[in-house]
Amino acid sequence: MRIIFIGTGEIGLPALQALVKSPDHQVLAVVTQPDRPVGRQLKLAASPIKEAAFKLHIQIYQPEKISAPTSVAQMKYLKPDLIVVAAYGQILSKEVLNLPKFGCLNIHASLLPKYRGASPIHAAIAAGEKQAGVTIMWMDEGLDTGDILSLEAVTLRRHETTETLHDRLAQLGSDALMKALPLVAERRAPRVKQDKTKATVTKKLRKEDGHIKWDRPQREIDAHIRAMTPWPSAYAWVPQEKDLKMLKIFTTILSHRAKGKPGEILRVDRHGILVAASVGGLLLREVQIEGKKRMHAAEFARGFNLPVGLVLE
Repeated sequence: MRIIFIGTGEIGLPALQALVKSPDHQVLAVVTQPDRPVGRQLKLAASPIKEAAFKLHIQIYQPEKISAPTSVAQMKYLKPDLIVVAAYGQILSKEVLNLPKFGCLNIHASLLPKYRGASPIHAAIAAGEKQAGVTIMWMDEGLDTGDILSLEAVTLRRHETTETLHDRLAQLGSDALMKALPLVAERRAPRVKQDKTKATVTKKLRKEDGHIKWDRPQREIDAHIRAMTPWPSAYAWVPQEKDLKMLKIFTTILSHRAKGKPGEILRVDRHGILVAASVGGLLLREVQIEGKKRMHAAEFARGFNLPVGLVLE
């Protein structure tokens, strides 16, 4: 099939690469977001999909709005049989949805209808789900509201983070897409309506969403930390004489016997930094204070004043 691939984030890379390698399909072009400023110096950076398309010698389009008449005309000229979308960042207009012969498929990183929206992987881990997965979905004009073609599930591991689950689901999504395409070409692909009563919508995360609330049970805090890793990063504020310093927290061990005020440092030793939650506590293992590198919590504590009894905010 003649395919236009629309995506921005890394989660779509395995699918794009699989399509290019397949003798049964031709990737006509890639549509991705314009280069955006990143980092402290705000240098323009290409999306992972653009970088991959450049290396694969695929035509690249970067419209500010994909629904703009010029953008629609460019894609229409290519005469696609199918459009495949993965983590693009814009909702497709009716004009775009109606372009391809077979319609538009979306690779969505959740088991729809649960966790529609921008941060489904974060949401599944933060909620303590036992399973996550990928949905291959027929696209409509709504936010992840289209009919389901297929669902593929995986079991979450004990120390699963958004980073590790993202990589697993990226490959799972690619495999699911490649299994779905022959069914689409033969017009045998299922269309199952979503149960709207079971739908939940996730938001685009901001830096402040990483802030840890210590007045929650240890398991909820642990899940929050793993959900925020690697971005936007879970963090607490360390009180100093004149200000607060941000302490990012990456890995922890549950401590069921810990007792203290939520956020209170109970012990600092070679094993790490033990902090109380509303129920139990967490032994911080890997941390990063602003302006420094990521390190073991015990190493950090040796060079930074963290007295027992200090309460993290």
